[in-house]
Amino acid sequence: MGAGTSPADPASAGREADGPDSAAEGGSTATGSTETGSGAEAGRPVSGAETGEPGGGAASAEPGGEPAAPRRSRRFPLFTRDTARPEGGGRAAPGDAPAPARQWPLLTVLCTAGAGLLIVALDPFAEAFRIGTVLIGAALIAGAVLRWVVPSVGMLAVRSRFTDLVTYGLMGTLIVLLALVAQPKPWLDVPILEDAVRFTIR
Repeated sequence: MGAGTSPADPASAGREADGPDSAAEGGSTATGSTETGSGAEAGRPVSGAETGEPGGGAASAEPGGEPAAPRRSRRFPLFTRDTARPEGGGRAAPGDAPAPARQWPLLTVLCTAGAGLLIVALDPFAEAFRIGTVLIGAALIAGAVLRWVVPSVGMLAVRSRFTDLVTYGLMGTLIVLLALVAQPKPWLDVPILEDAVRFTIR
């Protein structure tokens, strides 16, 4: 019984006769009217922060009444799930072609460099180490040329086109030059290198 009522009061007797179900319905109705009234009376949309929805504080309501999309964070993710394909990293052949044909630029460079390594390792003839090393450098230079000429080189593309071009070309040129000036009986005489070696030995 509520405060200020007596058992003889007919209104209280009528409420008790209705039972607890009616009281529960009345309580839910009153609660619902209170909840709906808090937003309707103010004349503004209820935000997610008031209703307790996740991410409600980040979303703001537009003039039309629709909530705006939540703002994405510009921070890098904790775990990297994907990487961007480098420039020119697409297939070098149509998709219905076999896998070796789709990666022919990379296979060309790898096979040429592998042949040079095999020649150096087996040493089947005179000056084999020099020829094999020149072949390895030529393979890298060919990779730089393919990276520059062919629009899509598949897995031969590691970084941007400019970076791959400089890396492959510079490494291949240095390997070829070192193979040509290697002792004994170098195929290329560079006076600057001879002076540097003599100065270092002295």
